[in-house]
Amino acid sequence: MGNTEILIVGGGISGLSLAYFLLAKNPKLDIKVVEAEKKAGGKIITEHVNGFVCEGGVNGFLTNKDSTLALSKKLNLKPIRGSEESKIRYILINGQLMKVPTNPVKFFFSSLLSFGGKIRMLREYFVPQLKEEIDESVESFVSRRVGREFCEKLIDAMSTGIYAGDPARMSMKSCFPKVYYLEKKYGGLIKGLFALKKEKKDVKAQPETVLMSFNGGMSDLIKELESSLKSHILKGKKVKSIDKNGSFFCVYFEDGESIEANRVVLATPAHESARILKQLNSDLSNILETIPYPPLSVVAFGFRKEQVGFGTSLYGFLVPNREKRKILGTLFDSSIFPNRAPEGYVLLRSMIGGRRAPELAMLEDQNLVDYAFSELQDLLKIKGEPEFVKIFRWEKAIPQYEIGHEEKLRQMEKILKEIPGLFLTGNAYRGVSVNDCIENSHKLAEKLI
Repeated sequence: MGNTEILIVGGGISGLSLAYFLLAKNPKLDIKVVEAEKKAGGKIITEHVNGFVCEGGVNGFLTNKDSTLALSKKLNLKPIRGSEESKIRYILINGQLMKVPTNPVKFFFSSLLSFGGKIRMLREYFVPQLKEEIDESVESFVSRRVGREFCEKLIDAMSTGIYAGDPARMSMKSCFPKVYYLEKKYGGLIKGLFALKKEKKDVKAQPETVLMSFNGGMSDLIKELESSLKSHILKGKKVKSIDKNGSFFCVYFEDGESIEANRVVLATPAHESARILKQLNSDLSNILETIPYPPLSVVAFGFRKEQVGFGTSLYGFLVPNREKRKILGTLFDSSIFPNRAPEGYVLLRSMIGGRRAPELAMLEDQNLVDYAFSELQDLLKIKGEPEFVKIFRWEKAIPQYEIGHEEKLRQMEKILKEIPGLFLTGNAYRGVSVNDCIENSHKLAEKLI
């Protein structure tokens, strides 16, 4: 295959956006993106079936960061805004779906927490700051500062919704750094929120954070990136290994071909990067192998609106571990964005598996459907059978930032300094969202240029 200046391995959102940013800065750059699968996009996958627009993975992005919005504008893509109903969220508490108020005062007077739980939450103001710098779990941090009930009912559910993770293993510093550093900087969460509110009075008001997507689903972003990159992408090319030959990298493919590159960026999942790097640097490979990716399955159902007795005007609901249910939560995609279901129908997507119940994610199709449908029948008062079912399986789904994650990053950076020209990017390191991936690709493009 000859040689290239920059070879990007992995055609997910990280690899594609990196290539786009590099070529935008220098159109003459010799860049190739190689993707093992026949399609690009990684876990961003949208399928249009029988009038339903089903997301296999992420269903949107938030406007709290400018990265995805800015890229969309450059690609002449017009994002669509989530409905007002997308702000209505529920949590399963003691077997009942309870609405989560967005107003702090209404939240305090809601029945989400017991009276004792509310008092414990307010006492956070007087909880002393933990002085030593330790990598504390999400469960430990939240329980220590706000109380165990708050953690078990709310933070557990949120951790499940974002990471499909286990708060007892997740690193607070790596998963929720902004909250972690409120304590470090201000001495506590309530103190920090008061301080931030005071600081914001001196700056221009920030726009509201809203959920966005695209008319044809999140894969619209992938399609536009592919179109802009054209001949720079090679699909169905799985990298077998990498070696270093002087100032060049030799990249070997499973089909027997090889290519030389001045610089190589691995934008693949950590476990894939570990496999590829085994021959080049076993120490780096071994660290990458320790980043867990639990399995997760998404079961999508199509119902007529009148079949759902609970109602359909909401974003969805999350299920804390204490409820001992088979599903992690359910999204009402047809209520969040337009045209996700035919007229008169609803599209629901339930998640099964994750870090706490990995064995459930890989059940047979019928078992997956039966478990999810049984839960929805009970919680949403559904009558009759679904008219549409679609399953998406991810044997290795969301990377887990567990205790020790930051130390792993430090060790990897130290090793990478000894291998000039080799770079790692993707959602396994510093943020799992689409926004994070695009932002990190932009930063890496600046560094490479």
